[in-house]
Amino acid sequence: MTFKTKLAATVALALTVAAPLPALALDDAQKKEIGEFIKEYLVENPEILVEVQEALQKKQEAQQQAKAQSAITDNEKAIFSSPYDIALGNPKGDVTIVEFFDYNCGYCKRALSDMDAILKEDKNVRFVLKELPILGPDSLAAHKVSAAVRDLSPEKYGEFHRTLLGGEGRATEESAIALAAGMGVSEADIRKTMADKPHDDAVREAYSLANDLGITGTPSYVLGQEMIFGAVGADDLREKIANVRACGKASC
Repeated sequence: MTFKTKLAATVALALTVAAPLPALALDDAQKKEIGEFIKEYLVENPEILVEVQEALQKKQEAQQQAKAQSAITDNEKAIFSSPYDIALGNPKGDVTIVEFFDYNCGYCKRALSDMDAILKEDKNVRFVLKELPILGPDSLAAHKVSAAVRDLSPEKYGEFHRTLLGGEGRATEESAIALAAGMGVSEADIRKTMADKPHDDAVREAYSLANDLGITGTPSYVLGQEMIFGAVGADDLREKIANVRACGKASC
């Protein structure tokens, strides 16, 4: 009898005895013998631990996606058509991507080129920008300036967004206002709009959606009925866009 067969037989016997007859629990010697078999087998076959970890990860990811899909269905309007957001690209595009981002997120800065590449080559994509200021007070302050720019000069928001997110250094209220003023948006008007309309509801909505969708970092995307966590790159996004067109889902 091979060691693997012996291990399987031993565990099966233990389960057979223990399951239907809980009163006849394994004694200490039996527990020790089974433990030694399992330990020896794992030491000789450590790749099993990798397989177990991979299986656990796949299971957790499946559970995460199932939860996200339910949340996407329940919050469809807030995710894809919130009045607080602006969409770049084709407003009537056949595929919509929603990106949750923070102006001070380094991964979001690198992912900016992914969005631009897709919008440049695919004229039938609608790209929704959903601000999720989670990286401290500076991010929240920069978001409030951004929201004011969106209200005052929505036609300049795309340029403002790209420049602020793509810039070096930390985005703050001061740097965001200076950028907007350089684009011709009055600083006085920005500050008045920020005071009159602080967009606290927009922040609360974004935080609530992030919680429901299982978002713990930026960037995160909603594409079809699927969550995409992290800066996965333009190629992965292209593939999922093609899948939505082919089978109606981001993963066919």
